[in-house]
Amino acid sequence: MGLEEKLPNGILLASVEKLVNWTRKSSLWPATFGLACCAIEMMTTGGPRYDLARFGMEVFRASPRQADLMIVAGRVTNKMAPVLRQIYDQMPEPRWVLAMGVCASSGGMFNNYAVVQGVDHVVPVDMYLPGCPPRPEMLIDAILKIHAKIMDEPLGPNRASVLAASGHTTDLIPSSERFAKK
Repeated sequence: MGLEEKLPNGILLASVEKLVNWTRKSSLWPATFGLACCAIEMMTTGGPRYDLARFGMEVFRASPRQADLMIVAGRVTNKMAPVLRQIYDQMPEPRWVLAMGVCASSGGMFNNYAVVQGVDHVVPVDMYLPGCPPRPEMLIDAILKIHAKIMDEPLGPNRASVLAASGHTTDLIPSSERFAKK
């Protein structure tokens, strides 16, 4: 005997925070930043076999002003790092970064003076995706985990500090367990 039973059909009850986060999650537009072999797997994910369009991500944006998810796919050199930071700074808030592949996450096998040892030295990273190169299924799983992270974020310009102060963490359950048939 809750309030939901007394309302007529077509009425939706939700908080503004949950509704805004649902729309953000359902319309992520990634900025393409493919630097090496991981970019081929990222492009494959956008193709018809894996179909990112079912998550509202069918359009990879070439303009950072229209994107809210940066997928850094591949190794970042010291020469490319300022360009990566400039593109990140041009993206509107809220924005998220996914480091795709072991080269973007930690420099990979290229431990030399020219390669940045992890893209987190240049931009803040929300999700690390290991692998050399990671499969398209792994990228889709990482995107679904970013969706879960977006759904738990509070609204406002101080959302990171609000989450840190509360000690809240998002449970990132593997998709193979979360969507398994019961």
